[in-house]
Amino acid sequence: MTHRALEVRESLEERCNRILRNMEASLTARDRVGIQDFVLLDAYTSESAFLDNLRKRFNENLIYTYIGTLLVSVNPYKDLDNYSKKQMDTYMGINFFELPPHIFALADNVFRTMLSEYNNHFILISGESGAGKTEASKKILQFYAVSCPSTRLLNNVRDRLLLSNPVLEAFGNAKTLKNDNSSRFGKYMDIQFDHRGGAVGGHILSYLLEKSRVVHQNHGERNFHIFYQLVEGGEEDLLRWLGLERNCKNYRYLVQGDCAKVSSINDKSDWKTVRKALSVIDFSEMDMEHLFGIIASVLHLGNLKFEADARGYAAIKNNQEMHWVSKLLGIPNQVLQQGLTHRKIEAKTEEVLSPLSVEHAVYARDALAKATYGRTFNWLVNKINESLANQDPYRKTVIGLLDIYGFEVFSVNSFEQFCINYCNEKLQQLFIQLTLKSEQEEYELEGIEWEPVPYFNNKIICDLVEEKFRGIISLLDEECLRPGEATDLTFLEKMEEKMGGHPHFVTHKLANKSTRKTLERGDFRLLHYAGEVTYCVVGFLDKNNDLLYRSGKEVMQQSKNAIIRHCFPFSEPDSKKRPETVVTQFKNSLAGLTEILMSKEPWYVRCIKPNEAKQPAIFDDVLVRHQVKYLGLMEHLRVRRAGFAYRRKYEIFLQRYKALCPDTWPNWKGTPAEGVRCLIKHLGYKTDEYKLGRTKIFIRHPKTLFATEDAFQVCKNQLATRIQAKYKGWRVKEDYLKQKEAATKIENCWRSLMARKERERRAWAVKVIKKFIKGFMTRSQPACNDNSEYLAYVRQNYLTRLKENLPKTVLEMDSWLTPPPILKEVSQLLQNIYIRSLVRQYVREISPQRKAQLLLKAQTSSMFKGKKENYPFSVSRPFVDTRIALEDINLKVLQIIQHEHIKYSVPVVKYDRNGFRPHLRQLIFTQEAAYLVEETKIKQRIDYTSLKGVSVSNLSDNFLILHVTCEDIKQKGDLVLQCDYLYEALTKLSIIADKQSSIKVVQGSVRFDIQPGREGFVDFKSGQESMVYRAKNGHLMVESSKAKSR
Repeated sequence: MTHRALEVRESLEERCNRILRNMEASLTARDRVGIQDFVLLDAYTSESAFLDNLRKRFNENLIYTYIGTLLVSVNPYKDLDNYSKKQMDTYMGINFFELPPHIFALADNVFRTMLSEYNNHFILISGESGAGKTEASKKILQFYAVSCPSTRLLNNVRDRLLLSNPVLEAFGNAKTLKNDNSSRFGKYMDIQFDHRGGAVGGHILSYLLEKSRVVHQNHGERNFHIFYQLVEGGEEDLLRWLGLERNCKNYRYLVQGDCAKVSSINDKSDWKTVRKALSVIDFSEMDMEHLFGIIASVLHLGNLKFEADARGYAAIKNNQEMHWVSKLLGIPNQVLQQGLTHRKIEAKTEEVLSPLSVEHAVYARDALAKATYGRTFNWLVNKINESLANQDPYRKTVIGLLDIYGFEVFSVNSFEQFCINYCNEKLQQLFIQLTLKSEQEEYELEGIEWEPVPYFNNKIICDLVEEKFRGIISLLDEECLRPGEATDLTFLEKMEEKMGGHPHFVTHKLANKSTRKTLERGDFRLLHYAGEVTYCVVGFLDKNNDLLYRSGKEVMQQSKNAIIRHCFPFSEPDSKKRPETVVTQFKNSLAGLTEILMSKEPWYVRCIKPNEAKQPAIFDDVLVRHQVKYLGLMEHLRVRRAGFAYRRKYEIFLQRYKALCPDTWPNWKGTPAEGVRCLIKHLGYKTDEYKLGRTKIFIRHPKTLFATEDAFQVCKNQLATRIQAKYKGWRVKEDYLKQKEAATKIENCWRSLMARKERERRAWAVKVIKKFIKGFMTRSQPACNDNSEYLAYVRQNYLTRLKENLPKTVLEMDSWLTPPPILKEVSQLLQNIYIRSLVRQYVREISPQRKAQLLLKAQTSSMFKGKKENYPFSVSRPFVDTRIALEDINLKVLQIIQHEHIKYSVPVVKYDRNGFRPHLRQLIFTQEAAYLVEETKIKQRIDYTSLKGVSVSNLSDNFLILHVTCEDIKQKGDLVLQCDYLYEALTKLSIIADKQSSIKVVQGSVRFDIQPGREGFVDFKSGQESMVYRAKNGHLMVESSKAKSR
């Protein structure tokens, strides 16, 4: 080897070592969030490694993971911000593996593949109840609704496709122990697209509706949603017309599970959604009326009760419920009653009506309810299909959505679980076949040798169930159809006889001693591909027969309800020929479904439930491991990893990794295949690590791809840094040169501009100063050109200062700024206007109570201002409505005077006319008179007409003398009173009695009449302190202290 070759070899090894050292950061992130595609898992045969990767991604809210093109979805049980319009736009038109795994990526890839290859596809969505199958189906439909071309016609189809979901959920979904919105039927929906990718139509197929739920629900489960939505959300008029009450507990078919109310379900809101959806899907008002009538009739049927008559035959106990069933179905009451209590039997050429026992009548009633609901559901699906029908005759491509029940294992497994698990066996068989087929075709297409893949072929289990004459289905049908006493146990015995040595079948009788302990005598156990399931044989024959008596059909054929007439046509084959059993119908439906799926390209979404509690952030390893097993994910991974873990087209691989080789970077001139050969040679791939096909490169081990990807991440950062540095240097240099040139030009222009401005500014300043000086000198002269600007400046200056120094109140008007001579007149006008403004503002802000108070004070002022010494002290004391509350006035007094309407009352001191002894009294003013009250007695009543006047002194005392007309010697004379609220009382009196002019302020003495012809005197004088006493001359002396000036 030459020296040059050694140098190249060493530099390559150094580069690889450096790449490996820089890979640690990327590997740390991968260890934390897991691998996006299970195909790239090193320990791909290990369930533990598979679960560990799934758990890592779940803990980081990464609920989607690929196995090649299969999407694994783990229900997060919380809202994730992963489904917005922006997120949809991100995944539109992007290579499948270019962005993180998402259901939008799968939907977009299916759509683009359909358009480019012009062929049909289907997406199989499977998983157990509560794993999120229905939500996944909705997300795919929503993505197509946004991503498909939009026209008025296409939007109409799109809306119907979307709104068919809530309708089918209402009629076909129910709350189970595992899921509050469990689909109780299988659904296959075809979405039809035109050549431009517009959704132009659709078609729905339904499989195995769980009709038994109509008449029976296990504890903790509910009937179908539509029953509760109608009862809880139906309009009052509608419920009245249907004979229903807004209480689910009143209906036998709704309370067997004992959970009519569920916190996670809003039946009222869902009812509105269903009503709106039915309108959009072209259901007429008559259709909806008939449909809701059928739903209500099923509830009334469930409430029918039977009792044995004298002969022991069934008779209907509650005729009110019969009335409603008869009305809603449009069947005569007598005909319906006979159909429920009698059975038509043919004896040679005669037909005989045989009365039913109570037990058989209950069976007939429940069978009629199940048949009515089941056939109505089929009519509903057909009606939706009519609405979605494509009218365009040209060929269409199709994407099918299969939302099918997953493998079910309960504590007690019955006929329904047997059918569901048989369906999953068939789908698993189809799944493995299609996956192997697609893998083998891709290898052959690329010219790479196919290596056979070992896998478990579940054909042996499918044959056990469906083999002609020997399979479980054949034996079940045979037992149902044979004459004699066939029971569930005779069916079990026949299976033991025919299948005794089968490795996947065991019963209590056939089991060994240890296994027998886990089986009841009526159980049989099948070893499915997903594990063992024990079925209880009780009810198999009844559920498989699902017989409706001939008389029941004939009764329904007489219905006036258009939907019922459609569901029970007269053209139905003669009932003499026994109809197909339920399991045979289901088997034939599965065969038809398999045929449909085999004609399309498959895509898969496997939904997983992380825990039974339906809580976020809980990952139950045991539960998830069980689902991984029965969903066949490990089988699928083994098939995808049989040979090569990774494959990409040359163009995509080269475009992504060309930066790792100097020869392919930045642009490769040759073909993509040659570029990939050059690239992998530079990276040092070993010959057993890869294969080159016709259009793709195949990489065997994930670690080879990880090393390449991590090297690319490191190289990408380095390239970005180098490009960024070069670009920044060039930009900085360019910017510097431009800035330098611009700065020079700006500097020159700026200096020139500033010099011109300075000269202009100085010339202007000289002119202004000259004019100002001349104006100042001529300021006393009349306005002229010389002083006009100066005077304007003076005005402006004064007005500005005045604006900033305006008085805040009228009392501060002395602070008004002194005006210059030319503004004296203007200043006076402004002052007057401002005063008026302040006054107006004060008046506007005053409250009604304050206004009333001021009016009273004004009245007081007019009577006493400048006349009585202590008047100024009363100004600040507010007046009140009364000084004595009603409850403080004696009840007897109140009864006497209350008809006169008390206006004001105040406590006073009354001085006797003889001796001038003081006594506490109450002075009460009514509308008509003044009353002097002593506790329970009215001492004196003074009519306002007999009140001659009121006298008060001009000093600071609080005495008043009420002068009354005294013509009779029996009448009492004038009153001498002392009142602490003198001004308030006199003001109230002057307003109530209109005696303002009668109140006099006197000096010295006041004469008062004790009685006719006899008088007394009150003398007033100022002293050092206030005193009241009887003077030597017999007068009442009132001495008051001198009031201090305020």
